[in-house]
Amino acid sequence: MGEIPQMELNTLMGDMRTSSMRKRRESQNGCVPYREPGPETPPVEPTLKATVLHKEVSLLSGVCLIVGTMIGSGIFISPKAVLLNTGAVGPCLLVWAACGLLSTLGALCYAELGTMITKSGGEYPYLMEGFGPIVAYLYSWTTAIVLKPSSFAIITLSFARYASTPFYPGCTPPLIVTKFLAVACIMLITLVNCASVRLASFVQNVFTVAKLMIIVGIVAAGIVMLAQGHTKNFSNAFEGGLTSFGTIGLAFYNGLWAYDGWNQLNFITEELKDPYRNLPLAILIGIPLVSVCYVLVNVSYFTVMTATEVLQSPAVAVTFGDRVFYPLSWIVPLFVVLSTFGSANGSCFTAGRLTYVAGREGHMLKILSYISVRRYTPTPALIFNGLLAIIYSIPADIEILINYFSFAQWAFYGLTALALIVMRFTRKDLPRPVRIPIVFAGLMVLISCYLVLAPIIDKPEVEYLYCTIFILSGLVLYYPFVYRKVRWVNKLIEPLTIHLQLLMEVVPPEIVQ
Repeated sequence: MGEIPQMELNTLMGDMRTSSMRKRRESQNGCVPYREPGPETPPVEPTLKATVLHKEVSLLSGVCLIVGTMIGSGIFISPKAVLLNTGAVGPCLLVWAACGLLSTLGALCYAELGTMITKSGGEYPYLMEGFGPIVAYLYSWTTAIVLKPSSFAIITLSFARYASTPFYPGCTPPLIVTKFLAVACIMLITLVNCASVRLASFVQNVFTVAKLMIIVGIVAAGIVMLAQGHTKNFSNAFEGGLTSFGTIGLAFYNGLWAYDGWNQLNFITEELKDPYRNLPLAILIGIPLVSVCYVLVNVSYFTVMTATEVLQSPAVAVTFGDRVFYPLSWIVPLFVVLSTFGSANGSCFTAGRLTYVAGREGHMLKILSYISVRRYTPTPALIFNGLLAIIYSIPADIEILINYFSFAQWAFYGLTALALIVMRFTRKDLPRPVRIPIVFAGLMVLISCYLVLAPIIDKPEVEYLYCTIFILSGLVLYYPFVYRKVRWVNKLIEPLTIHLQLLMEVVPPEIVQ
């Protein structure tokens, strides 16, 4: 059987899309009989959607994406990591508040960038415009191959541990059970995101409301406890605090892990309705909301638990629930499950867009930039991210590995803020509906440098070197496959691309003027 030329294949897929649209229009509560067009019934051509990612994300969905992705399992399970590196209640609460301010500062930089360059893909288009293709490629290589899918895997593993715990009272769930449950969660979320942008947004909205409900419950309970005089843990709140260069950096690392997700809306700018209005507005609503929630939740924890008890608790929110909500304490782990599922959905939603944009720019396989002719979703990119997440969920020490890659994330945040400064001078022609004081971007660069260097200086380990080598190893692939575009590689990949197109019913995105 001969291979189908790419042009004929795209024509075939276009005919399939037209046929699918016609069938849907002709089948409303049964088959509508065909009528010959006459003077009174002029022929009506079906209005077909362009095969691109459509603007279906509203302001509400944008806020829910930010809030739902930022609030995962961190604030419920491991706020003790910040306390461990600060040593006292007072510095701990200050770090949580400072992390919120830092996230807001970074998001304001991204608001200017996102309204100036209205392309999806997060930092990728900004680094491309500011520093050229090599830096953008290294970002997409590191983020699409490691950071995004591994984050997806870690969140689903947290979901699996909490979802399986009630079935194994008094003991830890078997590792094989949590792994299989995590894989099932990855597959389900990937399927939802492949099915429909609206469905994925609806799931995100519902689970964001669920996690805000439990946070409101914890905060309300904390306010009641404070009103009843439970303020002992706040006296001498700064006594015993740690102030070393490295420990403060690690405290910020752990706090910012819980805040991670403040840049998620920039990954889907092309799908956001009225991005010039809704992008900065969603940022200004979502991130301060999360910051206030995080600080108040930590205050609530300290109303019923001492610093030592917080450090000894395997899951702080569950311990809080046992003491405050009994006999309804089971609602806390239930809502933690819902929270992690929603966060995983948001992570999957945005990760697929980065891979899609990188494929569209030629920095990854072209098939990853193709769009479903039926669903208008980047199906290949989403499946690629899901498969990598499944692979990363198998090793037992994936979370330890990803901790070493965290410095790379902040290196790219700093480079993106630096790109904003650079483009103030090199791209004065670009429109800037949102324009922030340039000192904000400068502060972001300095803070990012600190967060990258502090843990390495405080506790240098060879794993940081391995991570750096992996990031730079992307250049080995960049030169022959991206820069030189070796022909024999295309000849090998083209048959696979054609078969995957037919299997998944995907086509290259159309260029819409």
